[in-house]
Formats: sequence, structure tokens, C-alpha cells
Amino acid sequence: MKIHEFYLSRCLELAKKGRGSTAPNPSVGAVVAGPGGILGEGFTSAYGGPHAEVNAIRGVSDPERLKEATLYVTLEPCNHHGKTPPCTDLILQMGIPRVVIGLQDPHALVDGSGIARLRGAGCEVITGVLEGACAEHHRRFLTFHREKRPYIILKWAQTSDGYLAPEPAARQGEPAPVWITGPRSRQLVHKWRSEEQAILVGTQTVLADNPGLDTRHWHGKNPLRILWDRQLQVPTDYRIYDNRAETWVIHGQESAEKAPAHVTYLALGREADPLGALMRELHARNIQSLIVEGGARTLETFLQRRLWDEARVFTGPVTFGKGLPAPQVKGRLTATRKVGQDRLDSWRRE
Repeated sequence: MKIHEFYLSRCLELAKKGRGSTAPNPSVGAVVAGPGGILGEGFTSAYGGPHAEVNAIRGVSDPERLKEATLYVTLEPCNHHGKTPPCTDLILQMGIPRVVIGLQDPHALVDGSGIARLRGAGCEVITGVLEGACAEHHRRFLTFHREKRPYIILKWAQTSDGYLAPEPAARQGEPAPVWITGPRSRQLVHKWRSEEQAILVGTQTVLADNPGLDTRHWHGKNPLRILWDRQLQVPTDYRIYDNRAETWVIHGQESAEKAPAHVTYLALGREADPLGALMRELHARNIQSLIVEGGARTLETFLQRRLWDEARVFTGPVTFGKGLPAPQVKGRLTATRKVGQDRLDSWRRE
């Protein structure tokens, strides 16, 4: 492996550590390397904190060594004031002579200006190292800025005979999930929730399962909960209305109930294209990733509109014999693996 690729690979390993806490900033990884190897390394702090470049530079014990070092970073250093000063300021201030960048930043306030500033000040800049791997890691950030919508992950569990849920008559008692997958798969889903900014479900899923849509089986913050409930059928004493996370309710009524501080009612269901209106609302509010967990009608809507980027489909060992058929995904199968007794298929939209 070439030396630049070696250090960029380490940057990608570091970048994964910030996933779920940095948004709307991207989770970037950075390494400062000199003749003797790695001098400092870091990744993006939680939103509002220092960027990866700053953390890596601060990790160098002898600042004089920076004058003969190379900074490696997965994404172009920022060149504008946000919550923190531009990273280009610090790079030039510390006299770092070379910067190796995996991917140019598509953000309108960056988009090559960081590279141009560094080069204009005499810094050697090398771009495009492990560009594909960096684009894969930063796919949420790239989709948000290029397509003006969040990166969308569809997720569902189906039985081995192809059903998403049993027939309504098979359910008894209070609303609760009918589990298809085992505990390891359910814990993995909670991990995924901790890594994304928002999660969406439809009316029937909430009425049937009364989900909390939280991360109680994993560490990390709960995502923004979005309930698609055009007729406002879900009672406000259901778990999706509790105060463990912010909740949006998308509806199509003339008016809605007065909401507590953590609940927002949005009458997007009255728009000509309510799903498009939701995408614009999410983009306007800097929501860069969204998990869609169902139910069948909601998932089919996203599939038919080709408004998705990944699909993560669990198949459990149980059978229902009859019930609600699972959606059929048309895309590129990228991976299949076992999770406990379940099979997990990962798809990408072509």
C-alpha cells in the first residue's frame, strides 16, 4: 500500500468514531504524519466542537515538527466561519507544508475554496487519495448537499415465508410488536438509530406496535421521530409522543392539537406532493439522514418514488403462513450476513 493510502486508511478508521454525534457536520478523520510516523490524529468532535484537523494538530506534542509534516484528511478542510473558525487558518498558521485530501467538500461554503486557499498560500495539496472509500464514508453528507435531501435508509424485517406482519386478527391485547427477528438484530437496529438523525414510521405501524423508536438497547442519542399520520389517528398517550426525543407529526388536517415543547405538528399532508415537501423540510432543518422503518404502505411509497439510498432487510426464521406481504426491493445486493439466527441483506439503489 502506498504511504498516502496507508495514512488515509487510518483517517477513515478514525472518522467512524464520530458517526452519530457530529451532524450536521460530517464525521471526518485526520492524521498528522512526519518522518517518524504518526505525530497526531483525531476525528470530528460532537457538533459545535473542534473539527478533525484541529484535534489531530493539537495532538502533536512538539508543534515545531508540524513544519515538516503532512496532514491527511478524509474531506477538504473548511474555509469559512461556522461554530468554529476555518481549519485552513490553523493549517497555515502552524506552517504545515503538505495536505493530502481524500474528497472535495460539496458544501456551498467550501466546494474547493479550502484547497484553493491552501495552494494559494504555498501549501502543497494532493487530492483524490482513496476518493471512492472517502465518498462511501461521507455518503450522507454528499447526498444531502448534492441532492438537497437526507440520505434515506429503508429498514424492515420479514418472515422466512415473506410477510412483514401477521393479519390484524392474529393480534391480541394491547398494541405491541410481533417479533420476527432475535435480540441481536434488534440491538443492531438500535445502533443504527444512534448513527442517524431521524426515523420515520406510518400510522398503522404505530397503532399496531406502539414503538418508542429510541436507542434503549444501545448507547447514543435518540433520533428525531417522524410520524406520518395524515388523519391524526394516533392517540397522544402512545410512546411516540413521550418526551424521550423530539417528534414531528406530519398530517393533513386543518388544525392539530396544541403540542408540548418536544412535538411539532407539520401540515405537509395538505401539499400536492407531501413527500417532496417533507424532503424540503428536512433539508431546510439540516437533517442529513433518515431511517424509514415502515410499515408496508410507507415503505412502498419510498420504493415506488425511488426515494431511497440503502435498504436493510432482515429475514427471521419464523413463519406467519399469511399476513401482510413484505415489500419487494429492486436494487443492487451489496452484502448478506448472519445476525444471530437472522439473515441481513443490504441493498443499494441503482
